[in-house]
Amino acid sequence: MASSFHFLLLCSLLFLISSQCIAKTSFHPKALVLPITKDSSTLQYLTHINQRTPLVPIKLTLDLGGQFLWVDCEQGYVSSTFKPVQCNTSQCTLARSGACTEACYSAPKPGCNNNTCSLNPDNTVTHTSSMGELSQDVVSIQSTDGSNPGTKVSMPNLLFTCGSTFLLKGLTRGVKGMAGLGRTNISLPYQFSAAFRFHRKFAICLSSSTRSNGVMFFGDGPYVLLPNIDVSQSLIYTPLIKNPVSTASSYFEGEPSAEYFIKVRSIKINGKVVPLNASLLAINKAGDGGTKISSVNPYTVLETSIYNAFVGAFIKELANVPRVASVAPFGACFSSKNIGSTRVGPAVPQIDLVLQSNSVYWRIFGANSMVQVSSDVLCLGFVDGGSNPRTSIVIGGHQLEDNLLQFDLATSRLGFSSSLLFRQTTCANFNFTSHS
Repeated sequence: MASSFHFLLLCSLLFLISSQCIAKTSFHPKALVLPITKDSSTLQYLTHINQRTPLVPIKLTLDLGGQFLWVDCEQGYVSSTFKPVQCNTSQCTLARSGACTEACYSAPKPGCNNNTCSLNPDNTVTHTSSMGELSQDVVSIQSTDGSNPGTKVSMPNLLFTCGSTFLLKGLTRGVKGMAGLGRTNISLPYQFSAAFRFHRKFAICLSSSTRSNGVMFFGDGPYVLLPNIDVSQSLIYTPLIKNPVSTASSYFEGEPSAEYFIKVRSIKINGKVVPLNASLLAINKAGDGGTKISSVNPYTVLETSIYNAFVGAFIKELANVPRVASVAPFGACFSSKNIGSTRVGPAVPQIDLVLQSNSVYWRIFGANSMVQVSSDVLCLGFVDGGSNPRTSIVIGGHQLEDNLLQFDLATSRLGFSSSLLFRQTTCANFNFTSHS
């Protein structure tokens, strides 16, 4: 009920904006599309949007569970259409701001204005945050029919937060902020769906290559990858679980988590259940435990007892392959000379994350479970997250690559494809070069 109320509030707030968008583009875009790249140094997933007047391409680190778009406003933010959001406005209410900056002791500029509502921009890579000014500005983004990029459309008043330059530490060189896709009223998926009046869905497809683009869709399918495969037609579904306690670095009291959690009931390797403490798989009253999906963790992170049981079971199933010295951050590495190759990567034991029933599982094959660290060494691409992490299982980027994930915000449901390599396509196969 609360979710419906917030969406209606968002729609009413952005009704005028959406009308302006349609007037500017003369059609209703059914979906929007952005490229996703992978940085070879930081292993962060990046995208870019065109923002401000005149438009400037802004490189951003993709944050699947991020609360909103935030950008550095301290260095070189120049725009004739920038507008700070005043305290006690409907935009402040929508953003669930719990603070008001009454005075900024310098000349007015982006990020420093009097009587503006504030949020907490969060660098989820380094787990640092600060207070930032809620603001609005123009954004331009490409529409799509699901097969090809189409006409660019504009949103005149996209809500975002001004961050400080120090928050960029730890992000890829040239990045100016983070693109938050999380479960809040002002994340990019929520704002785009309200402004352009399409389905409250978005999908990400991360490429395993640092030389080829992956793709992100805002809106419903089709999601077509070459050679003419609509991946949206063959998804497996599981509920998205809400964590009632924020998992951000800083937050206002009573704020729920913006991240995407799923219910993993057990883990199997080669069909055999890994023995582990099942209570760690549930979210407790403090918001600890459970399983979330992350684009800022390069590899899946497991609580120590889960990690030890998981690695032990995997090694047992791969007993015929010689172990070699571990390569940080991985704990189990093998001689690749003794491992064959398949369409879905190295021929190693398959891993199943068992979801709402034994018949619904996320299967992880060699391409997503193993990391080639040298010409003759493969490591199990899971890392030890310590004995008392906030979240017990964090499914990281390597395990998401060449899998399409659709997040249905209206029904709180995740659709996932499992490895696209089985279908002889990859996340790098969206046709960005041809226009509809």
